[in-house]
Formats: sequence, C-alpha cells, structure tokens
Amino acid sequence: MRTEAGDVQGAMQGDVYRYLGVPYARATERFVPAEEVEPWDGVLTTNSYGATSPQGSMLGMSASEDDDTADNNRQNLNIWTPGINDGERRPVMVWLHGGGFSTGSANERNYDGANLSASGDVVVVGVNHRLNVFGHLDLSAYGEKYADSGNVGLTDIIAALEWIQENIDYFGGDPSNVTLFGQSGGGAKQLALMSAPSAKGLFGKAIVQSGATETMGVTFATKEQSQSLTEHLLDNLNITAENIDDLQTVSVSDLQDAATAALQTTADEYRIPAPLGDGYQMEWGPVVDGDFLPTNPVTDDSFAAAGEDVTLLIGSNLNEWTGMSAPTDVPQDNADAIAAAVEEAYPNVGGLEASRVDTLIRLPMLKIMSHKADQGGADVYAYVFTHSNGVMGSYHGAEIPYVFDNVSGDALADHISQAWVSFARTGVPAADGLPEWEPYTRESGTTMLLDDDSELVHHHDQALMSLLAPDYQY
Repeated sequence: MRTEAGDVQGAMQGDVYRYLGVPYARATERFVPAEEVEPWDGVLTTNSYGATSPQGSMLGMSASEDDDTADNNRQNLNIWTPGINDGERRPVMVWLHGGGFSTGSANERNYDGANLSASGDVVVVGVNHRLNVFGHLDLSAYGEKYADSGNVGLTDIIAALEWIQENIDYFGGDPSNVTLFGQSGGGAKQLALMSAPSAKGLFGKAIVQSGATETMGVTFATKEQSQSLTEHLLDNLNITAENIDDLQTVSVSDLQDAATAALQTTADEYRIPAPLGDGYQMEWGPVVDGDFLPTNPVTDDSFAAAGEDVTLLIGSNLNEWTGMSAPTDVPQDNADAIAAAVEEAYPNVGGLEASRVDTLIRLPMLKIMSHKADQGGADVYAYVFTHSNGVMGSYHGAEIPYVFDNVSGDALADHISQAWVSFARTGVPAADGLPEWEPYTRESGTTMLLDDDSELVHHHDQALMSLLAPDYQY
C-alpha cells in the first residue's frame, strides 16, 4: 500500500484490511509541533500497534510508571478499511480516544475498528498523539520556539487530519468526507478542534460521546491558569528561563511527578472544582491562548466560530459515573417532585433513583448543544444512551462497544453503529428500526433515547434537570 512517505504493508482482519502504527508525523523535540514524516525506502510493516504517549495523572491519581527511555515520537494511526486502491470513496471516521487529555491510547481493545469498517463500509482511523505534560505544557512565555506548546497534543491531531487529506484515498477513503468521533476526552478534543481555526475544513462532522464537563469541553484552561501551572512545574524542577531547554532531558518520571504536584497547586490557587468528589483539581488540557484557540467552545452567546459549519451529533449516558463513585447530589427538600420528574423523564427505566441520573456530563452537554444550535450553522442531533449494562447501568463508556459494532448479534449495536455510519455518510443519523431522528434546537429539545426500544422525545428531562440543578444555566 502506498502513502506519500513510502509503502506500508498491513494484514487482513476478517473482511477488512488493517494497518497499525502508521506514522503520520514525527516529534523530534518535546513541547513543539511535530514535523512531517521522513520518507522511507522499501516497505514499512504496519501490523503491530505503534508507540503511545506516556500516561499522566488524572482525577487525582498518580501518573503511571513509564519507560524513561521512551521518546517523544508517538504520532501514528491505526486504520481499518474494506478496500484499497479500488476507486471507492468511503466516509472516513476518525476516532479520538478517551482518558481526558492525560491518559489512554487508540490501541485499546474496545477501539478495534474492524467490525464497524466492515458493516458500515467506512474507513475507520484511530489517532495516537501526545498527552498530559507532553501535549499541554504552556511554555509560550519562554520563547517563540514554544509558542504552541500548550496545544501540541491538538496540533498532533491536526497533523493526522492533514495526513488523512493527503493519503486516505489510497486506503479507499474520501478525504472530503471526514467525521471525528470519540468518547469522554475524545469528545472534548473534538470540541477543542471545532474551536481551532487551523483545523477548519479538515473535518465536516463530529460525534461527541459524553465529551465534556464544565471545565473540560465547555471551557478550557485560561492563559493565566496555564502559565501559573507552568511556573509551579518549573519551580518543582528548579528550572528557570535561562535553562528552559533542560526540560528536553528531564526524565519522564521526574517530569510527571513535578506535573502532578503543579496541577494540584494550581487547582488550589484558582479553586478549580474537582469533577468527581469534593475539593479542587486541575486536569491537563488545551489552553485558550487567543491564537490557536481564540475562544472556548461555548461562548457567552453562541459557539466557537470555527465550528459553525461542523454538523454535530452529541450525547451522554444516563448514569455515567453515578453507578460508581459519584452519585448525583439530590436536594432532599423536594424529594417527591424529583421522584415524579424522574418517572416522567425515564418511564421505561425501572427502579431509577434520582441519585443515579447523571448531571455532571448531561448538563454541559445541554449547554454545548444549545449554544451550537443557537449559532444557526450546521445541524445538531442529540441523544441519551439509557441501555443498562448490569448493576452500573448505562455507565461512562458503556456505549462504545455498540458504536464499534463489537456486541455480537445485538440489535442495539446494529442501530447505534449504523446511525453513526449514516451520520458520517450523510450528516443525518439514521438506521432501520430507529425513529426518524430530527435535529435538536433549544425550542424543540429533540433527543433520541437509545435503548432496546429507542424513542425520540422532546424536552424529556427539562423538569428533572431544573430540579436537580436549579441554578445551572444552559
């Protein structure tokens, strides 16, 4: 198989061709944008997963132990396609993995794209890129070299999308029909890219699955916060402006330890609420620097201008974290009205308690979709995934196997995966067996409840959300 940089050899996986670890760029230094791939001679074997970013601290947990010899060059793709060099122009679905902007990779078993590629006749691409301190340490105050350092994790993804524009036709894909999709942090990455002028035109549609909290997707770090974080990290390493390039050789473990401590110091300094539990917490993520990211995704009266023409499919899961470590705080002075509102919103979910109804992600989703719809640009489609998967219900990430059509012989997996494919192909989610899916507006509140018996509803949980979070404005 040809690419612009050289030939690659993959393998067959069932009925699809698979290429793993395909390089799309190369980072020769930390904290600076990656460069183009150097061409190679001969044939590059791409039948094993490529290198992934060192894993950072997240949600108060320490960074994982990483090999200190690991380099900075983690820019590679996993590709599944039904056909190569066959003249077909298939929709391209680019998966951005979860784990916030701190952890995870495109190499996880749940993200295997073979079934989705085969059943949907689409090209599926997973992206590995820089994360945590390697992707989002803002050193812009220390010279032009580091001007984009706070967002190089995103510039990696943009480089991947540019590679797709130049190469995906060899893999049977249509570079003019690219859809991003991703869960949790993968959704937040899409929201950031929808706010970045340099990503405009590289994709036309986005599928955001449980992809935002108030401080990670609705908004991102301010320049002031990010530069304060950097100062604390440099203090922890005894590095000054005069020897700033010493950061290039600090060991991974020392850099991660300094980063974990600096995140907490900055969270306490700016009183950034922890997403789960009490206290303060800051996570790695993009920087709204006024240049690469001119604004937050959600603006005071609209949505980021760069995302106006991007059609959006967005939603969350009914329970998210509430079945694990973060039940919703339910006002006890209005318990009867809240119980009635739960029954009104979800009459087909037996035994549902208000404490199990997610607000942490659902409310930011409502804010994002409402502001995007208010913008008057491309359409917005909304969903809530309500299908229960055991005692934890429809937990955070429970929809992923259904999206990838990796639940064998399951009708709901057929419905969801084909709706996602339909959206990628046409801009409208649809599948045999699903009701006709109408766009969301603030006035209509149109939402698809995805379950064994999916249902299109309107403002189904408006009363419930108002009771659970009376002060929240979306």
